[in-house]
Amino acid sequence: MLVFGPFLMFGITIGAGYLGASNTENNSEIAVISQNSQLRNSYLKANKTDVNTAITDQTKAKKQLNKGKIAGYLTLKSDNQKISAQYVGTSSLDSSMKSKINIFLNTQQQQLNLANAQLSATQIQALQQQPKLTENVQKKTGTAHTAKIISFWITVVMVYIILITYTTITAQEIASEKGTKIMEIIFSSTTALKYFLGKIFGVLLVILAQILVYLIGGFGGYLFIENSSLTKSFVSQYQSLITSVLRNLLSVNLIYLLLGVVIYTVLAAFCGALVAKVEDASKAAQPAIMLNLVAFFITFPFQSNVDSIVVKTLSYVPFFSSYFMPLRLINNNASGVEVAISLIVLLVSIILLTVYIGKIYQGLMLQTDDSSFWKRFKRGISYNK
Repeated sequence: MLVFGPFLMFGITIGAGYLGASNTENNSEIAVISQNSQLRNSYLKANKTDVNTAITDQTKAKKQLNKGKIAGYLTLKSDNQKISAQYVGTSSLDSSMKSKINIFLNTQQQQLNLANAQLSATQIQALQQQPKLTENVQKKTGTAHTAKIISFWITVVMVYIILITYTTITAQEIASEKGTKIMEIIFSSTTALKYFLGKIFGVLLVILAQILVYLIGGFGGYLFIENSSLTKSFVSQYQSLITSVLRNLLSVNLIYLLLGVVIYTVLAAFCGALVAKVEDASKAAQPAIMLNLVAFFITFPFQSNVDSIVVKTLSYVPFFSSYFMPLRLINNNASGVEVAISLIVLLVSIILLTVYIGKIYQGLMLQTDDSSFWKRFKRGISYNK
C-alpha cells in the first residue's frame, strides 16, 4: 500500500476529474434568449463558451432546464433607453459567468447611451479614453519562488511519511523476535553483526525498489497528464514551474531521502531490540518516531529563513540533515563542498552506528527480563564482542 498508495490516489483523482468533467459538460451551459437577434448575436460573439446556441426560445429553454440539460437560461431585453437581462437557473451564477454577463451589459448600455446622447465624433472619442495599466512581471523569479515552496513541502512530507513507515515496521519486527528461541538458533549459526547488517541491507533494498517504482510510475504519470485532454492545458501553462519542481526533487535530495531512512531504520532497530518483551512491540518505534517528528516540525519556521545558523548547523547533524540540507539545496543555499561534507558525515554516522549496534545486538535481543531501560542497555553493552 505504501508503494502503490500514491498511484491509487492519483488514479482516483484523475478518474473523478474525468467523471466530473463528463457529468458537467452539458449541464454547465446556459441558453441565451432574446427577441432582439442583434443583441443575442452580440452576446454570442463576445462569449462563445458555456452557451448552448441551439436553444433560441424560452419554451425550449424551460424544457431543457427541467431535464437538467442546461444550467439555466439568460433572457436579454432592450428598448430605446435600457439594456436588461434576467437569469433563470437551478443555482446562482458563478463569479466568472456573472462577470462576463455584467461586462457585456455594461458595454451594450454604454453604446446605447452614446447613441441617445447624440454626441459628436470628437466627444465620443473623448469619452472612450481608458486608463492604461502596465505590468512588468518577473515571471522567472516568481516561478522559481513558487517552485521552491512546492518542492519544500513535497520533500519534507515524502521524507516524513517514508521514515515513519519504515521505522515503525523495522522496530515492530525486531521487537516481535525478542526472546524467541529462533534468535538463539540464529546467533549460534552466525554472528549478531552479520544478522543485523542483513536486516538493514534488506530494508535498504526495499527502499531502493520503492524509489525506483516511484520514479518509473511518476514518469508514466507525467506523460499521461501531459497528453491528457483534462490536464494538457494545465501542464502547458505551468510547464516551467513543473520543470523546476521536478529538478529539485530528482537531485541529490533523493540520496538524503535514502540515507535518512537508513539511519532512522538503524535507530528503530535499536529501539526494537531494547523493549522488555514481545508485547511492547507496538511501542518500540516511539523514540525514533518522536525524533522524526521533532526534525519534521523544526523545518517549518525556517522555510523562508535558510540563512539561519540553525539551518546551516542542522544540515550537518545526522537525523536532521535529511530535512535541512534538502531545504538549503532547494533554495540554492549550499555549495557542492557543503553537500559533500554533509553526506560524508551522514554516511559515516550510519556505518558507525550500524556496526556498534550490530556488536551489542545479541546482548540486547537475548534479554527477556522486565528490567529498566538503562539496565538492559548496560547489559547489552557487556555482550559487545
